[in-house]
Amino acid sequence: MSKKDGAKKGITGIFNEAAGKKGLTDDQLLDLVQKQTLRYFWDFAHPDSGMARERSNVVKGYGYDLDCVTTGGTGFGIMAMVAGVERGWIDRDEARGQLEKIVGFLETSDTFHGVFPHFLNATTGKTIPFSKKDDGGDLVETSFLVMGLLSAREYFKEDASLQARITKIWEAVEWDHHVQNGKLLWHWSPNHDYAMNLPIEGWNECLVTHVLASASPTHPVPLTVYKDSWLKGADFINGGDYDGIYKNGAPIETITQPLGPFLGGPLFFAHYSFMGLNPKQLHDEHADYFEQNRAHTLLNRAHCINNPMGHKGYGEDSWGLTAGDTVGGYSAHSPTNDNGVITPTAALSSLPYTPQESMQALRNFYENLGDKIWSEYGFVDGFSETADWQAKSHLAIDQGPIIVMIENHRSGLLWDLFMNAPEVKPALQKLGLQQAAKPAAAAPKPPKVA
Repeated sequence: MSKKDGAKKGITGIFNEAAGKKGLTDDQLLDLVQKQTLRYFWDFAHPDSGMARERSNVVKGYGYDLDCVTTGGTGFGIMAMVAGVERGWIDRDEARGQLEKIVGFLETSDTFHGVFPHFLNATTGKTIPFSKKDDGGDLVETSFLVMGLLSAREYFKEDASLQARITKIWEAVEWDHHVQNGKLLWHWSPNHDYAMNLPIEGWNECLVTHVLASASPTHPVPLTVYKDSWLKGADFINGGDYDGIYKNGAPIETITQPLGPFLGGPLFFAHYSFMGLNPKQLHDEHADYFEQNRAHTLLNRAHCINNPMGHKGYGEDSWGLTAGDTVGGYSAHSPTNDNGVITPTAALSSLPYTPQESMQALRNFYENLGDKIWSEYGFVDGFSETADWQAKSHLAIDQGPIIVMIENHRSGLLWDLFMNAPEVKPALQKLGLQQAAKPAAAAPKPPKVA
């Protein structure tokens, strides 16, 4: 960071050619996508706090402006910056300075029993309510933030002061305060108490929340909470609906997904927790978690290939349904909630699970559709060929996984960092999540297109 004016240097080696260039190797294309997307968290970071802005566009009527920063998205952005440093695109000292700015902001911003809200005002540090009753601590967003901070703590080991400050933030989180009637609850509000009453039960994006709640050296939750919250979701085969599903096991063509709702739900279930948790090293009596996430991804892709709704453009090289901006708003797209919008992060962040299939989609997005969906911060949040619509936005929670999951596919960097945090391994053992990979089963094959 400049000693005179605090200005950050740009990311090195940004590609400036127009989208659609053909002939790039896979590594060149992945470099391009990671670097361009990283600009969202580097160039577009809020100048006062260093935090990641929730989105790149203002949404009128919702209170989200360019001072609205996201706690979970910042956790993803911290991990993305670490990847940028490791690849030589960001100066290490500058990145550490940016992290110090973020940590300094977090040390003085609103918390609720150590738990951060979903959104904060980047200039005041005050809570921006996510909804009427969601105006306090958000345990899931906090877990994504802590996942990023602990990964950075492992990476910047040369800075003992920064490590201690991160540890203090992490140890201040009162995970046990969110336990009610044996369940781990998502929200607490100083104005509405536990009125949201949303238990964190599986299968969804929240496995890392339970891991960190068990890992806390200061406010851990008992094992019974994991068993009674996460593992007690409904059984899909026996009539479970969408929310709270844990067990699945329903065969769809050649693919069986052990956990989660019918057809898998939105693909961020396979991304958010597994930006730090290495699914290749996790299995228990319920699932091999790499196989779980690969099956989920293949189900999502198969739906787009079979295209029962007849949407324009869907196919082997254009797939991926997850939460993001949509025509007229925001939606958690999935095979059971499909309005024709493809969200690029879905396929790109699945690269560890489906490397060939994700690269096929990436090449189509960049080489053939890039003139419409490629921008200064990477791919736009979503597009629909049916509606001839392209989002004008980027969202932190969608951009971050692209960078991090590509990096995990290429080097395993963020997996290694988070899994090496000394608090994590004992928690995984406590929860019965084995780190020694069992013998790999044959990977499911994509179903044949009818």
